[in-house]
Amino acid sequence: MKDPANPENGPLDDWQLAIRVVAMPADTNAYGDIFGGWIMSQADIAGSTIAIQIAQGRVATVAVKEFRFLAPVLVGDLTELFARLERTGNTSISVEVDIWAQGEPDPGSRRHVAHAVFVYVAVDADGRPRQLAQPATITT
Repeated sequence: MKDPANPENGPLDDWQLAIRVVAMPADTNAYGDIFGGWIMSQADIAGSTIAIQIAQGRVATVAVKEFRFLAPVLVGDLTELFARLERTGNTSISVEVDIWAQGEPDPGSRRHVAHAVFVYVAVDADGRPRQLAQPATITT
């Protein structure tokens, strides 16, 4: 997997930095590693930033098509979540999310820690699915 923050890997206009957050002690599991549920929550938020832009409004998470944990996230790691559009349907939006972590202040510790694909549905004020406006554009 290419690091989306590294411009040497070619044009990455489709990836967007959605969240940058430091993993804190309150986010750990019983073994002192960052809890997988915290990582999944951050990934859902990151994916929703793209989905909201495409839907031009409210979305609901309806599925996690894939979630792979590749390496542990440790307390104090600077965690970056990148998101990009995978596909759109009539009401649905699939978003790919890559999660990277780095121990501060060691740039050499940067590692790809997780990958996910979320599906969102555009919803109206009553929470019912609504059609996406066409064409979908992402603003940066």
